[in-house]
Amino acid sequence: MVGGDHLCTLTVLRELRAARGEAFGLVLLDSHTDLYPPYFGGRTLTHGNPFRQAIEEGCLDPTRCVMAGMRGTSYNNADFQYGWDRGVRILPIEECVALGWPAVMQIAREVVGDGPTYASFDIDFVDPAYAPGTGTPEVGGPNSFEAIQCVRALRGLDLIGADLVEVSPPFDTGGITAWLGASVMFELLCAMLPE
Repeated sequence: MVGGDHLCTLTVLRELRAARGEAFGLVLLDSHTDLYPPYFGGRTLTHGNPFRQAIEEGCLDPTRCVMAGMRGTSYNNADFQYGWDRGVRILPIEECVALGWPAVMQIAREVVGDGPTYASFDIDFVDPAYAPGTGTPEVGGPNSFEAIQCVRALRGLDLIGADLVEVSPPFDTGGITAWLGASVMFELLCAMLPE
C-alpha cells in the first residue's frame, strides 16, 4: 500500500485481520511509534496512533511487533509505555546506532519469527537531509542507503503486506523524497517475493 499519512495503514491491517482471522507481527521503520493515546481533541484515529488501535482491535500481536528508529521531541512517553506494557520491542535511535542497522534488523527478524508479518515504512524514518518531504521530519535518522539495507533485510520473512507512507510532495526538495520513496517501494516488493 502506498498511502498518505500513517492512519491509512490501519484500514489495511483491519482487512488483513478479517481475511486471515488472526493477529500478525509488525516491523515498523519510523521515527515515531504511532502508539499514542487519543489526542487532537480526543479523536482516536490519527496518524499518531494507528498501531495502538490495531493492537486494541486484535490486528497485531504486540509480542511480535518491533519498532525501530524512534526519536524526536515528546511531551511524555505514554506511547513507549503503552508498547512496553504489551511486549512491543521498541528500538530508539540511540540503540539502533549503537548496535548498527544489520543487528537491528536481526532483532526485528527474531521478534517477528516465522509467522505472518506486516512491514510499514514511514519516510520520516530516514534523516530529513535525505528525505525532507514529510510532515513530521525528525533529524538523526539513517541515510538513504541504510534505509534501503533495512528493507532488504526483510527478505525471507512471511510478509503478508507492506506499505510506504508519509511522503509529502509539497515539502519535498527537488523530488528526492519521492525518488527515495519509489526506491523503498521497489525494495518492499522485492522483499515480498518468494525465495
